[in-house]
Amino acid sequence: MTALPLIVGMGGVNASGRSSFHQGFRRIVIDKLNAEARQDTFVGLATLMNLLTSKEGELVDANGNVVAKQDVESVFGQQILDGTLIRKIEKNHFDPDATRWHQKITMQQADNAICFETRQRDLPNPLPATWKVTELEDKKVRVEIAGEIDVKHDTVRDNPIKAAGQLPTGFEPANLYNSRYQPRGLQTTIFGAADAIHSTGFSWDEIVGKISPDLVGTYSCSGFGQMQSEGLGGMMQNRLNGERVTTKNLALGLNSMSSDFINGYVTGSVGTTSTSTGACASFLYNLRNAIQDIKAGRVRVAIVGSSESPITPEIIEGFGNMSALANEEGLKKLDGITEGEADHRRTSRPFGQNCGFTIGEAAHFIVLMDDELTMELGAKPLGSVADVFINADGVKKSITAPGPGNYITMAKSVALAKSVLGEEAIQKRSFILAHGSSTPQNRVTESLIYDRVAKTFDINNWPIAAPKAFVGHTIAPASGDQVTMALGIFAHNIMPGVTTIDKVADDVYDERLHIATEHWECSDMDVAFINSKGFGGNNATATLFSAKVSLAMLEKRYGTDKFNAYLDKAANTELSQLAYQKKADNGEFDLIYRFGTGMIDESDIVITKDGMSIPSFEQEIQLAQDNPFNDMV
Repeated sequence: MTALPLIVGMGGVNASGRSSFHQGFRRIVIDKLNAEARQDTFVGLATLMNLLTSKEGELVDANGNVVAKQDVESVFGQQILDGTLIRKIEKNHFDPDATRWHQKITMQQADNAICFETRQRDLPNPLPATWKVTELEDKKVRVEIAGEIDVKHDTVRDNPIKAAGQLPTGFEPANLYNSRYQPRGLQTTIFGAADAIHSTGFSWDEIVGKISPDLVGTYSCSGFGQMQSEGLGGMMQNRLNGERVTTKNLALGLNSMSSDFINGYVTGSVGTTSTSTGACASFLYNLRNAIQDIKAGRVRVAIVGSSESPITPEIIEGFGNMSALANEEGLKKLDGITEGEADHRRTSRPFGQNCGFTIGEAAHFIVLMDDELTMELGAKPLGSVADVFINADGVKKSITAPGPGNYITMAKSVALAKSVLGEEAIQKRSFILAHGSSTPQNRVTESLIYDRVAKTFDINNWPIAAPKAFVGHTIAPASGDQVTMALGIFAHNIMPGVTTIDKVADDVYDERLHIATEHWECSDMDVAFINSKGFGGNNATATLFSAKVSLAMLEKRYGTDKFNAYLDKAANTELSQLAYQKKADNGEFDLIYRFGTGMIDESDIVITKDGMSIPSFEQEIQLAQDNPFNDMV
């Protein structure tokens, strides 16, 4: 039998809030929540944003005043709403109205030579031929230049890109553990991986104690690497800024570091590790590797995800110069504005009149288990992953343009769901989490794919949701934004509309699609299609089944008696999950960061012909005894 990869934990953060227990999803659809869920969402976001802290079971503001849960919205509600989702870039990233840069100036000699004084040690080597140097006191020199000199002067400019999907205002992952000057993307990796593990209702040791330690997998990446000054950004910039490149810049900048940090500081894994980068589809690329290993029995539990912190002037300028990002001029033109600023809350407009995408930052991680381990532990599934399909575009003229590969991935995903759940499920109880990048080209090409697939499988009124409208394009974790939204839809029966557009653009192929401009309540959904389109032809589509469908599949495979015994275990798991949810909503995240603790003494490893015993792991690693190529040798 093929193992079913079940999603039993989810953690991380994006512009809408925490991934675990659907906090971020609830922020997006907050006006559709009941009173209790709305209150819990505001409380959780208030503590995440450090507007409130929990002390002795009470919520306390910065002045030490106690704030009752029911009063959090009235006191901090607007501040929470304003400090989440897409908004004007905040100065902890950079100042979009005065972005630092170097103005190149050629200084020409006038009546006399260009003269200045400086320290002798600051002279360039070799000395330019046109420079005349005279020594002064205190190791200073006078320099006279006959001719001209090029200088680069610190200045600022008004950045045309002013909005981004930033983590909630006030949330600083560096303050939650001893982050040791680590890049922001790795800080959010630590937060997201720990959040995902805690959300399962089990400690990591409880999970790993049930399996051989080599049957654990970690699958994660960032698309750009860590481009902050602590990572590759520092390595590229420091010498030009007259500073020193540190010993950490190169190593911490690698895009594989998100996997490495989880293994080295969170789980202590000695199992499989994998970093797969597929531009904007990277999360799904890593998810595919994980589920293939689970189905093949090579891995029984996996942490899968991506992290990205791309809100830097350099990355934004790179995309901006490609005319890929929504800028002030384009947005104001769309809205008929001649003065003032554009509406920074509505810069991302999937499937509407738009002028480019909006960059975002995020870290998303899920915990996957095979069905047998899920049953044994009593883990509670949020859903399951039937498969992830990846196909390229063939010969291309423009490496960034879309192509035919996404037709293949979408058709395969829908066909798989039909073969497993039947026609009625895909026609009446399925929906799409669209790539929905908010570019004029995407709205046409992606909607045409959905229209043609819908006609093929006789689907009408196919619901479409688009997370980038709210959190921006987070690059590597972008399909993680889509997965977390899909799981939120399964749990809450609310379909997010594209509320940043007034209407669907006329050139969108929406005859068979349901692209709403308001959130709406939906019936139980069985299957979600997660679609992602990355630069270079990195197309991926995942088929996700709901928790309800996943549980029904477990019962059919294991029978009623075993399933009922599993439900008893799952009830206890839910109590543990609720305990962590309560702590997390109070801002107590219990981050896992094992810097140098529990290191393995290699001299204590025991190796026999049959297996290996690794210190601190309960189960032994089995070594191969059978010849897999018996028919060939």
